[in-house]
Amino acid sequence: MRTERNLTRLDRVFARLDREPERPVHLDVPKMSRHRIALLVGSLAFYVAIVWAVVITSWLVRLDWQVMFFRPYQQWSEIHAFVDYYVVLGQRGPTAVMVAAWLGWRSWRQHTLRPLLALGVSLLLLNVTVGAAKYGMGRLGPHYATTVGANEMWAGGDIFPSGHTANAVVTWGILAYLASTPRARRWLSALSAVTSLGVGLSTVYLGTHWLSDVILGWVAGLLILLALPWFEPLIARAESLILGLRDRWAARPGRTAPAASPAVLTPAAADQDAPAREPVATARSSRTPVYLAPGPHSTRAERSPVTPAGSRRPPHSDRHPRGTASPARPVSGG
Repeated sequence: MRTERNLTRLDRVFARLDREPERPVHLDVPKMSRHRIALLVGSLAFYVAIVWAVVITSWLVRLDWQVMFFRPYQQWSEIHAFVDYYVVLGQRGPTAVMVAAWLGWRSWRQHTLRPLLALGVSLLLLNVTVGAAKYGMGRLGPHYATTVGANEMWAGGDIFPSGHTANAVVTWGILAYLASTPRARRWLSALSAVTSLGVGLSTVYLGTHWLSDVILGWVAGLLILLALPWFEPLIARAESLILGLRDRWAARPGRTAPAASPAVLTPAAADQDAPAREPVATARSSRTPVYLAPGPHSTRAERSPVTPAGSRRPPHSDRHPRGTASPARPVSGG
């Protein structure tokens, strides 16, 4: 007897996860188009202009000092606790763990290492470029400034450009870069822009960065995302190498090969060879439908009638099983 039950939302989720996904070969890998190259060149020119404006102690440095003397953390002290937590969205450790967990799940589901490799390449570029600029220019932060109105360059600091801001742009922007649909890319681009903008302004509010540090951090993170398509061939070769090593490790002597899954025929092959459909039918019949209760089930024809123990029905010796001919009864006249 079949026992049907209503499917819950959790059942549908697990049924979806049990499906074997295919590798998303249809996804478009971003390429270095003319539009992207123009944005990259413009961002690089803006980067150089910001650095030059700070080096020559221009109006941008005077604006930095005005914002610092304004002391936003004292003007709006009621949001100080919230900003302390919000600025964590720009810290490299927590954000890298969160984004890597999500991209790792995507890599496992889609049978591709590209999301994790793209994240690794972007973080490597971030550490090299931003780290080199920080220690190369050696600017001191607002809390350690020594001379009012000075640019505080080459004084042993490490805050120009802002690492929090650049990390927020790259870490959250990589989600938009790896989005599978144009709609998701637009929404994630807007979300990452708002998040990185808030992180940069939070560092200015807390007084840990100059305003020019934050502006340069935004441009530094944008440059990494714009240049990432140049590294797509390297990511593809690294993925092929890793997957090839995995296949050779799985095929080494002493390991049992996994059982081959039944082949699914295309409609053209099915029309040419009709008896070949049996393996598919066998594979489908071996699965237990989700609406059946756990446990073995048998059809009604396979079940044999069993007389319950302790039955009060008296035995009838003149009864015969079904399908057998009963002996002829004598006909009495009178």
